[in-house]
Amino acid sequence: MTDQAMDWQELTNLTRGRPFVVERVRLADNGVAIEGEFELPQLAQLNVEDQVFVTAFVQCHGSIKQMERIFGVSYPTIKARLNRITQMLDFVETDPAPPPTEVLDRLRRGEITAQQALSELEGRT
Repeated sequence: MTDQAMDWQELTNLTRGRPFVVERVRLADNGVAIEGEFELPQLAQLNVEDQVFVTAFVQCHGSIKQMERIFGVSYPTIKARLNRITQMLDFVETDPAPPPTEVLDRLRRGEITAQQALSELEGRT
């Protein structure tokens, strides 16, 4: 484990899962420091064990069979842990609804019907 990873683990252990705010960031290559109030990324807010689990899952390319072998536990145990971690994370909308102006422009151009436009504006695509 690198010094940086060890420091992060120590910080995570120190906070014991309690929320905290980072107020100063220093760029290692040039020493520039930025002060403010920075929220940590969601994955960094997980406890150390869950961070290790997520890292292993990514390294296994999402293979639950490999995760079973690595952690020596059953499929339901892996799925339960994934579900628990999923509950802690907010997910970014990957297919957001189009802005209303875009829907109305498509309606004006005759690309969609009035009913389709209503459905899209109500979020029922």
